[in-house]
Amino acid sequence: MPVKAVRYLVSGKVQGVYFRGSTRQQALRLGLKGWARNLPDGRVEVVAAGDAARLSELAEWLWKGPPTAVVREVTVEEWTGEIEGDAFEIR
Repeated sequence: MPVKAVRYLVSGKVQGVYFRGSTRQQALRLGLKGWARNLPDGRVEVVAAGDAARLSELAEWLWKGPPTAVVREVTVEEWTGEIEGDAFEIR
């Protein structure tokens, strides 16, 4: 299966609500590698690599997030940078 990498930028009430930790759990469940990190502007950046169908599942979950999150927007772009390691981490 071809591996691809995607960068998601999630905005709304997504910091301080366990968004990164929950995203990590979902990514690991889906067998994806990459990371999630808070950005200074209040968004969360999620970079993930893996099977396209699994990335679509993650994208669908990102629109919901954990119960206390309020997701307003998820933008998606292809990621061409390096993704090191075989895990999904919180940065």
